[in-house]
Amino acid sequence: MKGESIIVVRDLRKRFPVEGGEILAIDGLSFDVEEGKITALVGPNGCGKTTLLRIIAGLEEPTGGIVEMGRNAICGPGADRGMVFQEFALFPWRTVMGNVRFGLEIKGIPKGEAEGIAGRLIELVGLKGFEERYPHELSSGMKQKVAFARALANDPRVILMDEPFASLDAQTRNLMQEELLRIWEATGKTILFVTHSVDEALFLSDEVIVLTQRPARVKKIFNVDLPRPRDRTGLRFNELRKLVLKELSEEIMAADGAID
Repeated sequence: MKGESIIVVRDLRKRFPVEGGEILAIDGLSFDVEEGKITALVGPNGCGKTTLLRIIAGLEEPTGGIVEMGRNAICGPGADRGMVFQEFALFPWRTVMGNVRFGLEIKGIPKGEAEGIAGRLIELVGLKGFEERYPHELSSGMKQKVAFARALANDPRVILMDEPFASLDAQTRNLMQEELLRIWEATGKTILFVTHSVDEALFLSDEVIVLTQRPARVKKIFNVDLPRPRDRTGLRFNELRKLVLKELSEEIMAADGAID
């Protein structure tokens, strides 16, 4: 239900062992993600954004703190969370239909039913007619659409996205941002994504969470109170861009000035 927190993170900590000691990647990080909304995570390079997303996905275990999905502790991967990676992570030996159908097969859904579900999702992301194509026959934008459809196949409550458009050229990236909004409006899914682009965060999201340099903590949360469709050249958009960039710049300068 919109307005309720679907993901809750409280006092999260993550340490990684390294030769001669350990790295504290995340320390005392807390925030909520509201159901039905798009939330962006931004922060300096190496601050722990991807690690945080992997913990929420259940692919990494936290060192301490609480991470909950729908009031239940996250203890591993689950069908309630779909993951979209930057590098698409498609199976090259499977067609578009085969890639989208994969998760349904793992769940034991009969082939005919799985193909029906996958076919509807392929149409939703705008790839009808490409069902029997292989990844090497697709453009980068089309591959990312397949990744979206595959993530949606298990009907997750939350879609997690790790810099999903970073490998795309600028024009394709803008088109894919608009496609993501179209799919979000059609499905009502909660989306949490990592990006290095402040423009992308503001164009897509309802909320932008700015993280500090490592160890990651929440520095500031911006409510993006702009109606959609958004004008990237609009006055309020540019005001928000300056505010977010100011917070990020402070962290980047602090990181550059740190003594090892």
